[in-house]
Formats: sequence, C-alpha cells, structure tokens
Amino acid sequence: MILVTGGTGFLGRNMLPILLEAGYGVRVVTRTPQAYPWLKKLDVDIIQADIADKEAMYQAAKGAQYIIHAAALFKFFGKTKDFDETNIRGTHNMLEAAAAAGVEKMVHVSTIAVAGQPSNPNQIIDEHYPPQPVDDYQRTKLAGEHIVLQHIASNDVPVVIMRGAGFYGPYGRYAFNRLFFEDPLLKKIFVGVDGGRHITFPVYIKDMARGILLGLEKGTPGEIYNLCSQSMPQYQVENLISEIAGIPKFRFRPPGFVMMQVARFLTVLSNLTGREMLYVTNLAPYVFGEWNVSIQKAKDELGFAPTPFEQGVRETLQWYVESGLWKPRRGEWSQYRPQ
Repeated sequence: MILVTGGTGFLGRNMLPILLEAGYGVRVVTRTPQAYPWLKKLDVDIIQADIADKEAMYQAAKGAQYIIHAAALFKFFGKTKDFDETNIRGTHNMLEAAAAAGVEKMVHVSTIAVAGQPSNPNQIIDEHYPPQPVDDYQRTKLAGEHIVLQHIASNDVPVVIMRGAGFYGPYGRYAFNRLFFEDPLLKKIFVGVDGGRHITFPVYIKDMARGILLGLEKGTPGEIYNLCSQSMPQYQVENLISEIAGIPKFRFRPPGFVMMQVARFLTVLSNLTGREMLYVTNLAPYVFGEWNVSIQKAKDELGFAPTPFEQGVRETLQWYVESGLWKPRRGEWSQYRPQ
C-alpha cells in the first residue's frame, strides 16, 4: 500500500494511474474529495484530511508500506504563512507519521527550483548545485528537504528526494503549461523575452510520475535525484509548440527590464486585489534563469528515460483538444495529431 499526498493535483492525477498499473494499492489523502469526481473512477482508498493535521496524518499512514509525499503549495503569488504551513509543516507531519507507522520507504517530491535563479547558461545544475532560494516557494521547499535529511540522519525513516523541473502535460493549466501552451493557444498572447535565449527546464508530467516510481523502487535513501525531460532555450520550446499546433511562431520580445516593469505593476495589483495577475515578479527566476539541468544521476542509478519533448507536446495538445479547452481552426493541429 502506498499513501499518496497531493494525489488530486496536476502531478497526482497523472501519477495515480501509473502506480495502479504497476500493481500497487493506493491510498490518497485529500482535503476535498468531492471536488475531484474523477478520483472515484480509480481503484484507490480516499482519506479526507489535511496534511497540516498531524493526528490525521498519523491515522492515514497506518498500514502503509510506502509514502509518496507530493503535496505542496506552488504559486507565483501568495502569503508566506500559507507556503510555510503546507511545504514545511506538512512535510514535518508526514515524516513524523511515516516514522510512527514504520513505513519501509518514503519519496519526498521537491523541486530543482531550489537553485534560485541561475544566471550562467554554461553552469550545469546537478544535485550538488548550491541552492539559493529567492521566493517563498523555493525557500519552503528547501526547508522541507532539510527536514527530510534530519529525519534520515536520525534513522527515523528512509527517504528519497526527487527534484522535479517545470511540469507540463495533460491536466495542467498553470506555470509552464500556461506560459507556453495557453497564452498563445487560448489567449492569443504571443510574448517572449530577451529573444527567447534563456534556458528553460520542462519535465513531462508522466516522466515525473514514472521517475517518482523509479525513486521508490530503486532510489537510495538519503539521495537526491533531478528529474527533467530536456533543458532548452525558450525560443525552441515556442517554435516547436507553434509548429506542431499550426499557430504562428511570431513572438513579441520586449527586453527583460521592460517585462519586469510590467510584472512589478501587476504584482502591486495582485497585492491590492489578492488575486494573482498574469505576470508577477515571482515569475522572474523561471523566465530569466538559465536552467541547464543534468539528469545523469537519475539515468545512471534509476534508469530514468525522459520522453522526447516533441512527443510530450503532441500528447499535451491532444489533451487540450479532447478536454474542449482548445478548438483548432481549420489547418491547425489536425495534420499533426498523434496516430
């Protein structure tokens, strides 16, 4: 039995079928199961609870052989206390529950973004790259890793840390999906920055899910593994998505400092309204960073084999069509549809 937190999120929705196909019994923790009718179609046990509730996590972990802790708050705009509550306190509670339940192994899902905002395109970001968080999400995810390592040092529970890149794929509508798929496809916003030269770091969501399973089955406790599909300049991402989708490759590319001025203004509006605007300053590390990520360790030790980006794009576009979110005009997409 695997206890999964974050099972109703973008990652979880793609990961649960993979775990079931691999033959595992699955137990899912979620605060609002009624909000996810698709969950009832899966052969999983559902526990309604909040990871911030320590006692509830103790109960949820009882009888579990493994735990995959994927629950996290990831936003470009939000209150510091909310990040602390979920990403730090929630992780502490899960580790305490894992130790009390005597689980055989736990996978803690973290992020390569703890690196901060890398500025050297020639610098390889591997598992030894020194973390330098620059926002609340990165800070609290790194703090979660530190809590994990403390538990490992005291032999409470064997844990593997899997750091993910920027998620994209079916069922996602935020971050990478929003910037590179939805903005041009749905909103007709054709904007890039600095000539598209900055390096981005997508991971196909199903690769992330499969990588987590590999970490559970083959990962060495106490070790950290990067999971990324490919690192590439943003213009390559934009061009390939546009080519496959049959939409214009053109992007309006203002200088970075201009976009930052826009982001500062929209961040002020976000603070006034309490709603995240389209572009806020916390996007900067991901848009202007040089994310030249190495996954050699995951390849060598786990057998991780990422999906080619072109294939991941095709499958993501197919989901947008099937979900009714995107209705291509004649001549768009149909000639590239997967067979």
